[in-house]
Amino acid sequence: MSLSIDSHITCYRYPAYLLFIPHLIMENDNNKLLKVCEVKLSYRPAVKPSERPVIKASMDIFRVLTDYRIFDPDTIEYKEYFKVLLLNTGNKLLGVLHISEGSIKETTVDIQHIMQGAILANSRYMILCHNHPSGNCAPSRADDSITRKIKTACELFDIKVIDHVIVSPNYYYSYADEGHII
Repeated sequence: MSLSIDSHITCYRYPAYLLFIPHLIMENDNNKLLKVCEVKLSYRPAVKPSERPVIKASMDIFRVLTDYRIFDPDTIEYKEYFKVLLLNTGNKLLGVLHISEGSIKETTVDIQHIMQGAILANSRYMILCHNHPSGNCAPSRADDSITRKIKTACELFDIKVIDHVIVSPNYYYSYADEGHII
């Protein structure tokens, strides 16, 4: 396979770079040309850094979740939601990912979706959050399992899961407070 560029951009011969080079033309073994589009990643924060909440403890997480209505008080006891708070290196909130909305007893969590959002936001830390419509904030085996899987995925990108908080309208459970996230 040979590569050529129809502009002054340096041509890299590694496949990982192909999608990031504009106007790249690849010639395959059959001498057919294939144009590859440029992929551009961007992040445009709508909030000034000085206005972002700082999260230092689980109570700060609970306040952000309730004060900013991250979980709708009208549906928090109706069905389960999974959300992720993304933080920068100063523990300032960059954004909230709405991952899933499920049934009264469970919701599906797509780890790829979580990682995509964390990488696009240039997040250094993340906090996993979901609710238990029953009001019982104790974690289930499924909660423990998904926490481990997400933590393992994050380690590949040097992103740290600093807590997993399970909320109800008036209470919360923090994995970090209970020593489950180290």
